[in-house]
Amino acid sequence: RYCVFDLPGAPGPFAERARRLADLARGTTAFVAVEQRRVASAGALNVWLDEVVTGGGEGLVLHRADALWQPGRSDALLKLKPQQDAEAVVVGHVGGQGRLEGRMGALRVRADDGTEFLLGTGFSDAERAAPPPVGTVVSYRYRGRTAAGVPRFASFLRVREF
Repeated sequence: RYCVFDLPGAPGPFAERARRLADLARGTTAFVAVEQRRVASAGALNVWLDEVVTGGGEGLVLHRADALWQPGRSDALLKLKPQQDAEAVVVGHVGGQGRLEGRMGALRVRADDGTEFLLGTGFSDAERAAPPPVGTVVSYRYRGRTAAGVPRFASFLRVREF
């Protein structure tokens, strides 16, 4: 399915563009207008987010109903994705490439369940120059797990202080 979220460049606020898009989609099989909903509360938003994630989606895109269309990033548009955090032990370092040549590119870590994976984002240049040593416990955030049980989109948060 070809799913359409908005009418780029069209005049009027988002709510109006979404109604026009839904009308256009009813007259064709070429695309589907993505469902737009207003939610009454943060609780209702969390219920919807849980439904989407349980159904295999990554999250929701929140859009202000009164926002005019504009290209690029905007404060009127927000991605909402659940994140978990966990800890793992550093078991090795992987050298960087390109801009990171000569510094740490990723940490090889082992989670409590024995899963090993590379943690390669979320580091400052200073942390890459002097990475946490093997045996250090680090905290990371992630968004769900792959079919193999590896944390998806894992990102370094900090060295755990005991």
